[in-house]
Amino acid sequence: MKRRTAGFAGVLGAGLLLAGASGAAERQTPSGLPVPRYVSLKFDRVNARAGPGDDHRLMWVYRVKGLPVQVVAETSEWRRVCDPEGSLVWVHKRTTDGRRMVMNTGEARVTLLRRPRPDARAAAFLNPRALAALDRCEKGWCRVHVDGVSGWAKEGDLWGTAQAPQCR
Repeated sequence: MKRRTAGFAGVLGAGLLLAGASGAAERQTPSGLPVPRYVSLKFDRVNARAGPGDDHRLMWVYRVKGLPVQVVAETSEWRRVCDPEGSLVWVHKRTTDGRRMVMNTGEARVTLLRRPRPDARAAAFLNPRALAALDRCEKGWCRVHVDGVSGWAKEGDLWGTAQAPQCR
């Protein structure tokens, strides 16, 4: 069994903020929510399975509470999710949370700016592999907060903001 601890070992925790999914689903889903959509992992230990059921092979165990994942398919009890490393697995719906998180998947720090403008002063820096709670995105910028500090980052600098499916 592969364990998902090394790739996400440097992830920092952050406070969470509710952000609802917007828009109507193009096809009917068991939850009634659109697919794809982002959620976060609710616990620091979440089983990743090869299929939608406890009888399917355990692929690995996520060990990062708050990890953003993208739901790309669902059954009434299970969610097929894409993680920041591009893996597709199934997790039980009770292990996910509708609170939106983002992750810096780049190798460099992301500058969080005081205003959504490229010439704005820096408020903080989001380290590689770090998580932040997503407040909102508008006009190519996303407002996030972590450890009591909030700031704006370019939408493309954060994993967990793209509308298109992230795994193929």
